[in-house]
Amino acid sequence: MSTTLIYIALLGLVMISAAYLFFWPRYRRKKILSERFPEQWETLMRERLPFYPKLPADLQKQLRDMVLFFIRDKNFIGCADLEVTDEMKVLIAAQACLLLLNRPSYEYPELTAIYIYPTAFRATHEVQDELGLVTTETRDLLGESWNTGKIILAWDDVEKGVRNFNDGYNVVLHEFAHALDHESGAANGAPLLYTKAAYKSWAYVLGEEFEKLQAGGDNIIDQYGAINPAEFFAVATETFFEEPHKMHEHHQELFEQLREYYRLDPREWA
Repeated sequence: MSTTLIYIALLGLVMISAAYLFFWPRYRRKKILSERFPEQWETLMRERLPFYPKLPADLQKQLRDMVLFFIRDKNFIGCADLEVTDEMKVLIAAQACLLLLNRPSYEYPELTAIYIYPTAFRATHEVQDELGLVTTETRDLLGESWNTGKIILAWDDVEKGVRNFNDGYNVVLHEFAHALDHESGAANGAPLLYTKAAYKSWAYVLGEEFEKLQAGGDNIIDQYGAINPAEFFAVATETFFEEPHKMHEHHQELFEQLREYYRLDPREWA
């Protein structure tokens, strides 16, 4: 075979591969969304998720589409002999996709699997102190988000968050906020924003609020957010969606930053 023919063949393979990578995800998404949303899923969302019936009709439609694609696209894996049910998938997916409404984003493209434990699970991590010394510690956790495309949740805590969606604590919102943070390449409390200019005001407002939380005395944002900027963003997200009126009253600039990022105002339906 001549050099020219080899070149043409290679060029053809590159073009086919590029076309596949470009068109296949869109075709697959369109095919999934052509499915009818299961009535039992709709019933679950209306009966179990306090925020869903209060959403405007257009946001309800957005959320149903996102939930359908999310469940078809991600792997749900039960751990410690837990059998994963449709109820688990729907309640987790709906809360995770709440963070994506009105935003130009597919459903967590880097996320591949959600691992679900019946209750708190044990995890071992290496921890570095201020002097640089590394130690290993084992803790019981209710949720965890990895930058390798995995999220781990304790089902009993997921249910607790669903039952009380106005206490500022929700493990699903927390861990999926971490997943958004990971999309920027580093879990540092600064997810992908829409413009370069937005990072300046984001850094100023969230940095100032983070320092205030570290100083103590706040009764709106959970003190767990004082650990580091990544945890602050995740905790602030919980408060934004579950206690928006309180956040707006006591942390108006922080509320506005999150409102611009999430392109939602939960006060309208909280």
